[in-house]
Amino acid sequence: MITLLKKELNGFFSSLIGYLSIIVFLLVMGLFVWIIPDTSVLDFGYATLEPFFFIAPMVLMFLIPAITMRMFSEEYNSGTIELLVTKPITDTQIIIAKFLASFILVTFALLPTLVYYYSVYQLGSPVGNIDTGAFIGSFLGLLGLSAGFTSIGLFCSSVTRNQIVSFIFALFLCFFLYMGFDFISRMPGFIGKYDFILEQLGMMAHFDSISRGVVDTRDVIYFISIILLFGLFTRTALESRKW
Repeated sequence: MITLLKKELNGFFSSLIGYLSIIVFLLVMGLFVWIIPDTSVLDFGYATLEPFFFIAPMVLMFLIPAITMRMFSEEYNSGTIELLVTKPITDTQIIIAKFLASFILVTFALLPTLVYYYSVYQLGSPVGNIDTGAFIGSFLGLLGLSAGFTSIGLFCSSVTRNQIVSFIFALFLCFFLYMGFDFISRMPGFIGKYDFILEQLGMMAHFDSISRGVVDTRDVIYFISIILLFGLFTRTALESRKW
């Protein structure tokens, strides 16, 4: 499994894929956080990174499916999936290795944004006038969200040979699981007294909960469940080739 993980990481960083992913993410986030007037923290009048944590999930919703779309689809098209499964490695280990490689790349893209916290910390009046607890919670929530999106992206890549189809399918699922349940729960008279339960099925509710600075066990369990659920779906998709 470690060998496959290293292979996938080398695949990202020995080509432009990994570097472009990181650069594009940082460039887009930099524009939204510092340049674009409607979302620039410089125009808010107080020390906050709320615009960053509002925009980042939307950007990751596109970035992560673009990273994961090739993970299994490319293996199918090149025929290397058959060679891979003959190695002394289980389907679960294959999934874990590809998941970790994708998640590590996304984490590398997120880590430089810690500079935003330092910048706003220094810009505060007085210096340090920023809710550090909320920032830590929001950043952890962003990592959980990224892990969930990565698991979804791997599943979508495992069910099709076409990378574009994989990207679109993953984008739709990420969007629906992040915003769909919240949107439906707000529709007047659609669910009634079960609005809250429906809202809690979505990723946005749990991301917002962690962003308040309190890491609730329920939110952690939710993100772990999403990762394991789509990991199970991915394993089922891989095993179906034997049927």
